[in-house]
Amino acid sequence: MNWLQDLLTNPNSIAHIVALYAFVIAAGVLLGKIKLFGISLGVTFVLFVGILAGHFGFTGNPAILSFVQDFGLILFVFCIGLQVGPSFFSSFKKGGITMNMLAVGIVALNIVVALVLYYALQGRVDIPMMVGILCGAVTNTPGLGAANEALQQLHYQGPEIAMGYACAYPLGVMGIILSLIAIRYICRVNMQKEAEDIQKEEEANSHLKPYHIVLKVQNEALSGKKMSQVQNFLARDFVCSRILQDGHVYVPNADTVLRLGDEMNIVCAEDDSEAIQAFIGPKIDGVDWDKQSKQDKPMVSRRILVTQPSINGKTLGELHFSSMYGVNVTRVNRSGMDLFAARQLTLQVGDRVMVVGPQDAIERVAELLGNQLKRLDHPNIVTIFVGILVGILFGSLPIAFPGIPTPVKLGLAGGPLIISILIGRFGHKVKLVTYTTMSANLMLREVGLVLFLASVGIKAGENFVQMVVEGDGMLYVGIGFFITVIPLLIIGMVARWRHKLNYYTLMGLIAGSNTDPPALAYANQISGNDAPAVGYSTVYPLTMFLRILTAQLLILFMAG
Repeated sequence: MNWLQDLLTNPNSIAHIVALYAFVIAAGVLLGKIKLFGISLGVTFVLFVGILAGHFGFTGNPAILSFVQDFGLILFVFCIGLQVGPSFFSSFKKGGITMNMLAVGIVALNIVVALVLYYALQGRVDIPMMVGILCGAVTNTPGLGAANEALQQLHYQGPEIAMGYACAYPLGVMGIILSLIAIRYICRVNMQKEAEDIQKEEEANSHLKPYHIVLKVQNEALSGKKMSQVQNFLARDFVCSRILQDGHVYVPNADTVLRLGDEMNIVCAEDDSEAIQAFIGPKIDGVDWDKQSKQDKPMVSRRILVTQPSINGKTLGELHFSSMYGVNVTRVNRSGMDLFAARQLTLQVGDRVMVVGPQDAIERVAELLGNQLKRLDHPNIVTIFVGILVGILFGSLPIAFPGIPTPVKLGLAGGPLIISILIGRFGHKVKLVTYTTMSANLMLREVGLVLFLASVGIKAGENFVQMVVEGDGMLYVGIGFFITVIPLLIIGMVARWRHKLNYYTLMGLIAGSNTDPPALAYANQISGNDAPAVGYSTVYPLTMFLRILTAQLLILFMAG
């Protein structure tokens, strides 16, 4: 039975280490599904199972544990960056600026409360452990990873800061939800009125939603003018997918000459529809385009999937669909959202393009764009690992700051995160295909996260129980609760009383500012609309970036 003993106890055995990780991750994920008062800790339970395993002496070679921990962290933050990259910069537009500033306020107050408690306790809790508690209190695992990585740069030899994280995390999750409930009663929120306000807002929100309209040309000034001239006159983008002229239906192009009485099938941004109607002529109903086109080439509309890497990053205007192929693009579906097909819209791999035109022309366009689902089934491994390589190089660059003895490095967390955000947003400009299916991205992200959590838990487990029972474990819980609740109550009341933010949106904002999926799940459960998800996604990219960066900078500035 030596083989079994070796498998269970030999820390240098690869089989032992793999088996240990498999057990910790499997048990942690399963236990994380258990709900208490409707709330579960999810995948974070892997950390606690890892701590338990470490407590009972199940561990591995420290060098291997550190490697798996860092590699898991890199995978996790890189996939997060790829996911949030496309929306990172657009999240600052319109009302997003206010929400992001409120989220920044929460992040800043979290740090302020942590520093106040640090000085109030007169050094009883050192800065590295306080940062660990801070990461647990705001339920931000990547921040813990960044802090750990910064401590490695400083050759830190103290206790594992994951202990502070583990103590603060459970009550951190509860504290966020309790804060949401407290804000509701303090601000006397009428839930029904908030839901009605959201509904009215959604109905009035036109943005760039595609809008379909059929118009009859009655403006005499347009008679004899080309389609391109009409678009220049209007200074608004629209697509005429079909035109009925002299009893014949066909797909117009830029050189098509308009005549009085022509009937135009137009797709435009909803905001522009009234201006286009006033300029061209009245709206009409009852035109049977299919019946009319039987005497001509049959017109069909079809969604075509962009899978050809060479198309990635090109604008619709550059592809000349109308003049070269005799078809018109009316809208583009990206990540489940329909976008109006403006000439300057950049195509990305994974987009679904709505094309109108003759069958044979559409087949040629489908060949051009790829339209091969199999291509999307394969993750773009090259992009992922090129990005990781550049991210590590970028994270290793020393940045000197006055007053800090050692140069600051973004490290294995900050470097890949920033590069992945940039690749997610601008990768198409350097011909990098950034498309990854949601399932592939989630798989890589979750694998990275559980590897990181399991490693941290196993390393911290040896001294964890002793610290909680005999040490300051309960103190860490209390500190974490204050770090969680105080900033949320302050910013929550500011958001309601000063900025008049809808309560459902505020719930998403608070969940996003703490990068906390359980809080978002709670918000979604009681809302019945998309407002929490919108608030969450608006502030999540910036908040995640700040959480990772500030955790690292706190260590380097205060513990360096």
